[in-house]
Amino acid sequence: MNPVVIFLILVLLVALWWLIRKRREGISETHAPQRRTRSSNTQFHAVSIKYSGKACKAAMEMSGRRFLATAAPRLPLPECDILGCNCRFAHHDDRRSHKDRRSPFGPGGAAGSTGSFSQEQRSGTDRRRNKLK
Repeated sequence: MNPVVIFLILVLLVALWWLIRKRREGISETHAPQRRTRSSNTQFHAVSIKYSGKACKAAMEMSGRRFLATAAPRLPLPECDILGCNCRFAHHDDRRSHKDRRSPFGPGGAAGSTGSFSQEQRSGTDRRRNKLK
């Protein structure tokens, strides 16, 4: 066989291999499933029950209450007596609703005071001092 023909066949096989490889990479990038990512830490991802129109008593009682996503009840709720239940979950980045009980005007300021007391509230001796002696 002619060396030029062998060289052309090898070049053709390499080009074919390269095109197949590029095509597979392009397909995996364009057809990869899109995952929704959250910008904040999702360790405490929570859900709350939302409904529109007619809802059962159980859903109304749970309205506005946040559950960790892993501990949320299944929908429809077991106590639901509405045939066309339209309850759904609303997603939140955190279980807390950012209602902070700390007073910014207390002695601790925004650092976390829960109130002010005019006298010492603790009784007894300091347990740390006793251990050091």
